[in-house]
Amino acid sequence: MGNKREHYFDYNATTPVDERVLEVMNGFFHDRFHNPSSFYQTARQARSAVEEARSKLARALNASPEEVFFTSGGTESDNLAIQGVVRRFLKDDCHIITSRIEHPAVKNTFEFLEREGYAVTYLPVNPGGRVKPGDLSRAIRKNTRLVSVMTANNETGVIQPVTELIRICHRHGILFHTDAVQALGKIPVDVKNLDADLASFSSHKIYGPKGVGILYRKKGIKLVPMIHGGGHEKGLRNGTENVPGIVGFGEAARQVVTETKEYRERIRKMRDRIQRALLEKIPQVQINGDLDHRLFNTLNLSIRFIEGESIIALLEQHRIALSSGSACSSKSLEPSHTLLAMGLSHEDAHGSLRISLGKNNTDADADRLIEVLPGIVQGLRERSPLWEG
Repeated sequence: MGNKREHYFDYNATTPVDERVLEVMNGFFHDRFHNPSSFYQTARQARSAVEEARSKLARALNASPEEVFFTSGGTESDNLAIQGVVRRFLKDDCHIITSRIEHPAVKNTFEFLEREGYAVTYLPVNPGGRVKPGDLSRAIRKNTRLVSVMTANNETGVIQPVTELIRICHRHGILFHTDAVQALGKIPVDVKNLDADLASFSSHKIYGPKGVGILYRKKGIKLVPMIHGGGHEKGLRNGTENVPGIVGFGEAARQVVTETKEYRERIRKMRDRIQRALLEKIPQVQINGDLDHRLFNTLNLSIRFIEGESIIALLEQHRIALSSGSACSSKSLEPSHTLLAMGLSHEDAHGSLRISLGKNNTDADADRLIEVLPGIVQGLRERSPLWEG
């Protein structure tokens, strides 16, 4: 196998940095390394680069630059949004709501706050993996302060009815946060039209560098900072700015907004071709998630009677990379909490695969996956005591 290229199908976990993004970043590691909080001319140039990136991201989201705050990534942005609101209230006067399918960055934050004594409601989802607006309406209390529901699920790609959920919250004077990390670059994200109060985004999902994200905070929304220091990001997120990362994120956002339409339909057709072929070649396969409300690049399926981890290990021998369940918790042997919330059995959740495509995927990648995966499944099933095929 030697130097054969990897067939990569894990773009929802992370994306390669675009070469043009890397080129923009390079100068800020060496010649233009200066601290943007200093006052001499070269430092002011670094500050100018940070603010230019902020403007690029604001344009990508239809936000104002003063509503964009840089963080270390989606996880920090989620925590800053959720804890930043909750810490404004006494525990006995603060009820918060989320869904059962959130990314661990949100799920674990709510569970932490619940252990601290805050009242939490976890909304169920229908078998297609979508939150029902009626469930949110019924869950609201007089002291509900915040609702957090993701825009699109990282495992299934299912898009949530966030516009309707936001309207319900605002009718009751409740703040709404959305983890939109998987949405940017895949569906239009217009924060003004969406009317979210808070939204989280991450660079490494859109062909930018790891270690940088943003929190969109609508004007007038008050948050308690989590990190205290020298007053960076208007005191909301203290710490010397990651200038190369920020510059790279800004350029990646500019590209993804202008270029996604060039490959969106190609990738959607490739995803659908893979789906049809696998359903045809492999018996006892279930597609997970609402097919009418799904990101164009994502396919989640359960292959019965075998475990996803075994499939992943054998695919790797063919230089095919994809994930089983949530990549952010892939070291855990626990089944996907998202798939369990959708009503799947533990066995079917353990047998899940996530195939997520990106702009660099080719027909040759798809052909290779379609060629290799059925044989791997057949071999594993022949060794499984549960298989009766």
